[in-house]
Amino acid sequence: MSKYSINIKVTDDDLDDLHHVNNVRYLDWIQQISKEHWKLKADKHLQKEFIWVVRKHIITYHSSAQINDNLLLETNIASSKGAISTRQVRIKNNLTNKLVVTSETEWCLINPSNLRPVRIPEKVNNLFLN
Repeated sequence: MSKYSINIKVTDDDLDDLHHVNNVRYLDWIQQISKEHWKLKADKHLQKEFIWVVRKHIITYHSSAQINDNLLLETNIASSKGAISTRQVRIKNNLTNKLVVTSETEWCLINPSNLRPVRIPEKVNNLFLN
């Protein structure tokens, strides 16, 4: 499956009261990289034809990230069935290669005109094969 990655530098705005990256910020980054991957792979027509909504997030925290850490976020589609696509995200410290967060998110494909789930067509699944 196709992988996509981005780098992020932790800023003061990302921190919680313990001076670690806030849990909500990790969730923001998980959604950000997922949306960027979709927009990179899908042309404008597909982006208008379909939208993705989150069904479920599972996030596991392995270690903490702190101010000025450089993080590598990587994502890929693990599986697709029916209207559900399961996407994995891994966040690592770029300097130490230490795993910080892993997540698995179920995204549901929706028809934007009636807001109902749609079986993921082959043309969408094929976008993420390479």
